[in-house]
Amino acid sequence: MKVLIADDDVQLVRALAVTLGARGYEVVTARDGRAAIDAVITERPDIVMLDLGMPRLDGIGVLEGIRGWSQVPVLVLSGRTESGDKVDALDAGADDYVTKPFQMDELLARLRALGRRRAPAAGEATPTIRIGDLVVDLVAKQVTAPDGPAIRLTPTEWRLLEVLVTNPDRLLTREMLLTEVWGPTHGSDSGYLRLYMAQLRRKLEPEPSRPRFLVTESGMGYRFAPAG
Repeated sequence: MKVLIADDDVQLVRALAVTLGARGYEVVTARDGRAAIDAVITERPDIVMLDLGMPRLDGIGVLEGIRGWSQVPVLVLSGRTESGDKVDALDAGADDYVTKPFQMDELLARLRALGRRRAPAAGEATPTIRIGDLVVDLVAKQVTAPDGPAIRLTPTEWRLLEVLVTNPDRLLTREMLLTEVWGPTHGSDSGYLRLYMAQLRRKLEPEPSRPRFLVTESGMGYRFAPAG
């Protein structure tokens, strides 16, 4: 059984990897929220162990990013003990919640319980997202039209689109998108963002001048609206 450990605590991840590996689990790791989503897409883990307080994208954002297409069991491991944090995580799609510090025997028991509830791999949804008639394949990293070839996107266009579509109906500020796509030194370079959003709309929107899916939130940022 493959377990993804998504946590930025290096020592904890190392300890968990050793313990789980000794018990026959295959372990993959991610140290930030964006890497966690990428790992769910590419590694197809059987269970995800997820910290809430990660850089780049927090645990709630990770849950929101994967729940549209995957029902992989998620066990939250967090130092947040407030009931509100637990409710938020469970409402966002977590299957279980363990507070740090924890007893390893209890953690292993919860993993076994989630493993028993795990749906067969054959029933797992394909990680694809629709933009009108177009299909965004998060594994192949391409966009295709019905009965047509893949729509060519540059690496930067793809990265911007990926961030948007894995956060459906969520307002993403300009600063968030710039940091995610271009890095922390470009947090105020709004010109990049306007240019690439315009390019994506030309390629993906039925009417680029009246976008239905890649929506501008005036004065704030952008949002992917799946329903159009």
